[in-house]
Amino acid sequence: MLRPAVEADLDAITVLYAREVREGLATYEYDEPDAAEMRRRWRAIVDAGYPYLVAEHDGAFAGYAYATAYRTRIGYRWTVENSVYVAPDFHGRGIGRALMLRLIEDCTALGFRQMVAVIGDGSNQASVALHERLGFKPGGVFPGLGRKHGRWLDTVQLVRALGDGDQGEPDEGVPGLR
Repeated sequence: MLRPAVEADLDAITVLYAREVREGLATYEYDEPDAAEMRRRWRAIVDAGYPYLVAEHDGAFAGYAYATAYRTRIGYRWTVENSVYVAPDFHGRGIGRALMLRLIEDCTALGFRQMVAVIGDGSNQASVALHERLGFKPGGVFPGLGRKHGRWLDTVQLVRALGDGDQGEPDEGVPGLR
């Protein structure tokens, strides 16, 4: 089941993200944000009009995904960056795919024209493959752009058109204008 994230989901979101900060390479953040900080981030995303989703499987929290501004300068306002995290017990079950499909659909309906995936560890082939299966194309590889757990990491960017992509005139009312 996919649905918009609500405040009651933030404890599970905080635990999953903290694990990734502590052990993983999907984010270059070093310090685990506490529940108050995760609540502030969620609120900022939702208040700006971007989708923030949760996946449940048999009533259990399985993961989350959201979109935010790719960049803050006004010329980028039709482009979003996606983030998707799946709980370890649910890897390989299609949760990430389901979250991403819904996120793509929601962002398209809001009038966004491009979605960028910024994959924090270029060797994360599962994330790269997921995005490629969903129509994302290579945007670039930035060698050694970040450092975590004692090593330099490549960052991969993939991009996918939403709706008409870069064809035609965009909707001026997208949330990125707020």
